[in-house]
Amino acid sequence: MINQYKKITTNSIKEMKINGEKISMLTAYDYTLAKIIDQAGIEIILVGDSASNVMAGHETTLPITLDQMIYHASSVVRGVNRALVVVDLPFGSYQGNSKEALSSAIKIMKNSGGHSVKLEGGSEIIDSINRILTAGIPVMGHLGLTPQSIYKFGTYSVRAKETSEAEKLISDAKILEEAGCFAIVLEKIPSELAKQVAESVQIPIIGIGAGPDVDGQVLVLHDMLGMTHEFNPRFLRRYLNLYQDINSGVKQYINDVKNKDFPNSEEQYR
Repeated sequence: MINQYKKITTNSIKEMKINGEKISMLTAYDYTLAKIIDQAGIEIILVGDSASNVMAGHETTLPITLDQMIYHASSVVRGVNRALVVVDLPFGSYQGNSKEALSSAIKIMKNSGGHSVKLEGGSEIIDSINRILTAGIPVMGHLGLTPQSIYKFGTYSVRAKETSEAEKLISDAKILEEAGCFAIVLEKIPSELAKQVAESVQIPIIGIGAGPDVDGQVLVLHDMLGMTHEFNPRFLRRYLNLYQDINSGVKQYINDVKNKDFPNSEEQYR
């Protein structure tokens, strides 16, 4: 069953899981691309802290600030009519201090117009999640590989292969559900474990590198469109090769300028 929602809400997402309809989610960081993917019918747009990598060229997601996330989120919101916009709380804006977490979430919601926030972690950050939820702000969880903890893990390899970590991940998913999170992203974990998590909770589980047996999928837009070309994880499917297309177009433009072919007689004012 596929519902044609005029506006995607957190309730829409939960209904999609109940109805067995897969949820599509992509990142966006600017007005133009957000408008395109919203009009294409995407259900969820994540304004990810991956903007730190994709838009600013940082090695990790850690450097991006709260104000920078608000800038990207407000740009996205202006381009969106239908999709649910989820905004990442950046590193340092919620860990270890639930009052600061609430302040960060309120600042994002008030200044960007986003519809919800996403936090990385389970039981370790539950106080922050609870405080944000008491303010009526929808929260999406994020378990498995959590990029904000990259220096703790020391690697971007698959998480929760060991029994103890897998058991904690399942426990954390249930804790997030009980707290009131409306969905959870599972990143880079074994597909069988992801299936187990999706079956053990009532809220939607959205995977990235978590196999097919979850409730939806998310990819970084620039990776999916082939604008990046050096990042090649197993889970990534490139639907276009915009890196090559843009590169070729720019080379053609340079050539036309050098050869005085641009502008031609029809591309000038008289």
